[in-house]
Amino acid sequence: MNPLAAFSRTEADAPPPGEIPGLRGAPMRTPVRSAGAATGPGLWPMVIGQMLVRQLWIELYGLPGYSLTLKGPPVQAFAATPRDFRPVDPAPGKAAVDGRFILAGSSLEAAAPEDPWNRPSPNRAFATELHAFAWLPSLMLQGERGAREAVRLTLAWGSAFARWSPFAWGPEVLARRTLNLACAARRMGQVATEAERLRLADILGRQGRQLLRPPGGLAGSAERLTAAAVAGCVLAGPPGVSLRRAALRRLSGALDRTVGTDGGHASRSPEAGLELLLDLLTLDDALSQLSEAGPDAVRATIQRLTVALRLLTLPDGRLITMQGGGPSTQARIAAARAHDETPAADLHSRIVGGVARIRSPLLTIAADVAGPARGIWSGAACAQPMALEIVCGKDRLVTGCGWTPRAGDRQGLRLPPGHSTLTLGEGSTGEPLGGWKAELMGHRLMGRPLHVDVQQRDGEGAVWLEVEHDGWVHDYGLLHQRRLYLDQRLDELRAEERLHPAPGQKDVVRAIAAPYAVRFQLEPGVQASLARDRRSILLRGHSGRGWWFRTDGPDVAIEPSVHIDEGLTRRSLQIVVRGSARTDSETKIRWKLSPAGAGTDPT
Repeated sequence: MNPLAAFSRTEADAPPPGEIPGLRGAPMRTPVRSAGAATGPGLWPMVIGQMLVRQLWIELYGLPGYSLTLKGPPVQAFAATPRDFRPVDPAPGKAAVDGRFILAGSSLEAAAPEDPWNRPSPNRAFATELHAFAWLPSLMLQGERGAREAVRLTLAWGSAFARWSPFAWGPEVLARRTLNLACAARRMGQVATEAERLRLADILGRQGRQLLRPPGGLAGSAERLTAAAVAGCVLAGPPGVSLRRAALRRLSGALDRTVGTDGGHASRSPEAGLELLLDLLTLDDALSQLSEAGPDAVRATIQRLTVALRLLTLPDGRLITMQGGGPSTQARIAAARAHDETPAADLHSRIVGGVARIRSPLLTIAADVAGPARGIWSGAACAQPMALEIVCGKDRLVTGCGWTPRAGDRQGLRLPPGHSTLTLGEGSTGEPLGGWKAELMGHRLMGRPLHVDVQQRDGEGAVWLEVEHDGWVHDYGLLHQRRLYLDQRLDELRAEERLHPAPGQKDVVRAIAAPYAVRFQLEPGVQASLARDRRSILLRGHSGRGWWFRTDGPDVAIEPSVHIDEGLTRRSLQIVVRGSARTDSETKIRWKLSPAGAGTDPT
C-alpha cells in the first residue's frame, strides 16, 4: 500500500521561475543561480552509493518473511507512562474523534468505522504527520472515547502497514510514531481488550526493534535511539529490557556526535536541539518511572542543550530562526526549560552553535557567524551567511523567511535572499539538491566550504561584532564583512556592510560592477513606512513602539516577501538596499537602527 498515492506535486503547482515562492506576481528582484557546487565529480559516487544501499534495504525489508524477524516474545503489560513534555493543542484531537484529521494545514475526512490509512493523503506533509501519529497526543486528551479511537486507529494502521515500506517505515517517520505511541500505550491499554493490548504491545515492539536497524545514518541516530529506548521503557518484562539496553548502549555515542560541547546541534538548527532536548527529557522521565538512573551521557547532553537553549531563545520567548530551524512556541520552550533551576546568566557575549548574540536593554541581535552544516547534517542547512535577527523590546522586527523542512516545496528560501543578509550578483553560496538526487539523499545543501571569521569586543557601554565570509570570492573575488556596533546606552545599532577584494584576487577576477542587495526580512505584521528622505523607514512591531531604520545605500525600497509559519506561507515585507559594487575596489553600505522619538521624522 502506498500512503502517498495521488498527491504528487505537479509542475503546475510550482511558482514560476523568478517569483518569490508562494507569492504569485511578486518578482524576486535578485534571481539566484547555482554557485557551481551542487554538482561535481565528488557527488556522483555518493549518489550511486546511496542508490545501491537504498535498493538493498528495500529488497531486504520487502521480503515476505522480514516482518517475522521483528517479532519478539509476547508482552503482557506496559511498565511505564512516559511524559511527552510538549504542550498539546486539544483541537485536532476533538476533530479526530469525529473522523476529521487536520494536519499540516490540510484535512481529511475518515469517520469511524472508516480510517485514513486506505485513503490518499492531500500532500506529503500531511502524510508525514499522519503516519508519525502526530494526532495521537491530542486525541488522548479526549478521555475514554479518545483512547478507544486511538486503539482502533493504531490497530488499523498495524493491519494496513504490517509489512515494511520505505515511507511509512522510513527512519524519521518511524521515530516520531514510536515515541508518540510509547507515551500513549499504557493509557490505551487500559481501555483495550486483552487481545488488543497484546497487539498494541507487538506493534510498539516491532517498531522499536526496527529503529535499531539501518537505514538511517548518523544524522538523526540520536533521535531514533532515544525513541527506541523510550519504547523499551514502556514494554514490560525481558522484551522491554532487551530493547532498552540495546538502544541505551548506542545512544551515548550518537549524542556525542549530534550535540557539541557548547550545546549546539550538529545540524546547526536551534529547533532541532530543542526537539532533541524534549525527547531526552521524555526518556529521563521514563527511566525514573522504572527507578533506573539515566546514562551519564544523557544527563550531560540534557544539561548542554539546556544551556544552549537559554542563549538561542530571544526576548519574545521564541527561538532564533536560522539554519532550517523555526521559532517554535513560547509554551514549547517553557516546557523544555521547566527543569532548569539555574538562574538565567548574562549570555550576550557567548557564541553557541555558530550563533552570536549581543544585546542592550532594548535591543537583542543574533548573528549567524559560522558556515552551514555539511554532508549528512545539511538536509536543513541554509546558504545564508551572516544572517541577522533583531528583537526590539519584545518585538521581533528583522528576521528571515522562516524556512524549515516542513516547507519542502520552498527550497529557494534556503538561499541568501531568504534571510537578512547580502546577496551579490545572481550567485549563491550553496544550493540544495533537487529532483531524484534529493529523493535519494535528502535536500542536502551542496557548496564549497564557507570560511567565516568572527571578532567580538566589549567596551564601556558598547559591543562590537565583526564577521567576514569568503562565499563570494570564487565568483567575484570579494569578501563580505559585516560590522555591528551596539551602543548599549542609547539602544542604537550601527552597522556597515563592506565588500572588498580578497588578497591575491585582483589579478584573478576581471573588474566588473556586480549588483548587490542587502535584505532585511520583516516579521509578519511589522509595519514599515518610507520617510520623505527616501533613506529612512519607520518600523512598528506588535507593541506599537517605533524604530527608525536609516541607510546611506543608493536605492532603498520596501518590497513584498513571504514568511513560512509551520509550513504555511504568509505575506510579509522586506527592506531591500540595492547598489553596485566593483570587484576591484572597496564598497561600503552603512545602516542604523534606533528608537523613534515621539513624532520624529528624519526630514
